[in-house]
Amino acid sequence: MKLPHIYLASRSPRRRQMLEMVGIQFTLIDIEVDEDNHFADNPREYVITLSGKKAEEAAKRISKGIVATADTIVYLDGKVMNKPADEEDARRMLGLLSGRTHQVYTGFTLLSVPDGKIVQDCGMTDVTFRQLDREEIDEYVRSGAPMDKAGAYGIQDDLSALFVERINGDFYNVVGLPLPRFYLALRNFTNA
Repeated sequence: MKLPHIYLASRSPRRRQMLEMVGIQFTLIDIEVDEDNHFADNPREYVITLSGKKAEEAAKRISKGIVATADTIVYLDGKVMNKPADEEDARRMLGLLSGRTHQVYTGFTLLSVPDGKIVQDCGMTDVTFRQLDREEIDEYVRSGAPMDKAGAYGIQDDLSALFVERINGDFYNVVGLPLPRFYLALRNFTNA
């Protein structure tokens, strides 16, 4: 089934790779959105609200088409873990995740311009880390890889792939987009 061309408002190279992998054609839109959000006690609402804010901002830059946005967080002990502020923050996050199970939430928004039709959804995956030692954490942080990732890790990265003991749910959701859910939403969105 041929899907429509979309406007992707995301800086994530992982999201771009996933869309390319499944043949969804897109044009990138660069946006700036304040990612402070006050729904930390409801991670699903947090990511959906933030992806919606991104979609509204991206919609201002096109006259017609479908805008797609997403936001991913790591959630542990009732707290949101976004991208680390610095290397020490990355070490702190990885130390908290070590030997424990956390949740990864990715919310996405599809917004049609100019009619304003909107679809939003969210994926959630449980991720369990094995016990990490300080040397592993330091080596990973020195690589620079955790600095642009929620929770200070990317499951698809070379070294942090060794941190994950098991996942329960959609692997691609952890990478940054619940791909089957997104595909079905886009297909239904254009057929409705």
